[in-house]
Amino acid sequence: MAATRVTHPDVAEPPPETWSNCLVAGNHIFVAGMTARDGATILADDEYGQARAIFDKIAKLLDAAGASMADVVKVVIYVTDISRREEVWRARREFFRGDFPVSTLVEASALAMPELKVEIEAIAVRTG
Repeated sequence: MAATRVTHPDVAEPPPETWSNCLVAGNHIFVAGMTARDGATILADDEYGQARAIFDKIAKLLDAAGASMADVVKVVIYVTDISRREEVWRARREFFRGDFPVSTLVEASALAMPELKVEIEAIAVRTG
């Protein structure tokens, strides 16, 4: 089964031949590690704001793929300061209800740019 790339006009696409932000394979949707970066602009300075911006981008990609945040089954969250994890969890609670997806939280020494503090990837399964 071939995967189909999904895009959303509000989520900047990576340069050609680097990676895909979102791929759909059957009913499975894979969202690459998203950051709070929009082109050259960082959308927030703190962990809460960055996580919120990232979850919003994920929600938009899922919508374009015919799914929603309720279809997310797994998230992997990378933070540069694990002591600030409560801020990420606060943002997460704004996007999920009921049974939350399984989750991994990892501290990384650095992300793609020094200003980035959070990166989140997601896997969803369409149920409809």
